[in-house]
Amino acid sequence: MRSLTLRAESWPLKTPLRITGRSFGEAHTLVAEIREGGAAGRAEAAGVFYLGETVASMTAQIESVRAEIERGACRRALRYLLPPGGARNAIDCALWDLEAKKSGERVWDLAGVPVAPVATVNTIGIGSLEEMAATARAIDAKHIKVKLDADAPVERIEAVRAARPDAELVIDVNQGWTFEQLKETAPAMLKLGVRMIEQPLPRGGDHELEGYKAPLPLCADESCLHLGELETAAARYQMINIKLDKTGGLTEALDLAAAAHKRGVALMTGNMLGTSLAMAPAFIVAQLSRFVDLDGPTLLQCDCDAAMSYRDGVVTAPAAALWG
Repeated sequence: MRSLTLRAESWPLKTPLRITGRSFGEAHTLVAEIREGGAAGRAEAAGVFYLGETVASMTAQIESVRAEIERGACRRALRYLLPPGGARNAIDCALWDLEAKKSGERVWDLAGVPVAPVATVNTIGIGSLEEMAATARAIDAKHIKVKLDADAPVERIEAVRAARPDAELVIDVNQGWTFEQLKETAPAMLKLGVRMIEQPLPRGGDHELEGYKAPLPLCADESCLHLGELETAAARYQMINIKLDKTGGLTEALDLAAAAHKRGVALMTGNMLGTSLAMAPAFIVAQLSRFVDLDGPTLLQCDCDAAMSYRDGVVTAPAAALWG
């Protein structure tokens, strides 16, 4: 007989992280634990904030199908019980962990995805030119993601580039530009050595990208939540950012990754903030990705127990005591 436990947690950030239209000072997460046959599987979800998901809303979704989960619903059945989003992510990844604990195998072996350490970007939030340059200088890692909005994007990247001429830079606009600003700004970003632009236009307002030949790759984040949105995203972007809170867990994330590769769409793996418990399943998808953004725990004042190792921008596989 299964039992399900849900727990809300809060994790303060070292410093507030500012993106287009929002600032984060704390990561609010939901931890699900499923016990069965003497084994326990755990997972963590933050939800998709721009869709209105909260710990309370995710908890309510899960409670609505608690009986089916405790009766033994499998990961595939979850896709009919819960929609894509944080609630399904928490249960799906807890079931992966439970299966690994019961079988004695690691999740990546069960999934058929060999793993190795990966280089993650380190994120710089929006601030003054001086603040962003100082943050760039303080980062040991070579891979940096810079948050931007419509205010002085080129000047901000010039400041970061001057501070870190050695770094591989990607930028994340979080829906903050217009199509005209993208066309005006992208060539300058190319000259500054930026490798990719993530989500420049608003979700639902990016149809103008169809037929647009960008000078550097464009990556869909908010514009590709799950497998059902891949076809539209593939017509507008060269890359998609897979986040488990968007897909509803590792099961659909792996299906989405396979479908994207079949379409010739490159991958990035991202996160919605959280501890190493949230990053551990995403680490598997990271093995399939050109860019990796799993630095969430490094932005927190502290991490969970049995945390993953982050050294010089390289993250290694989670210990079995953490997940999988």
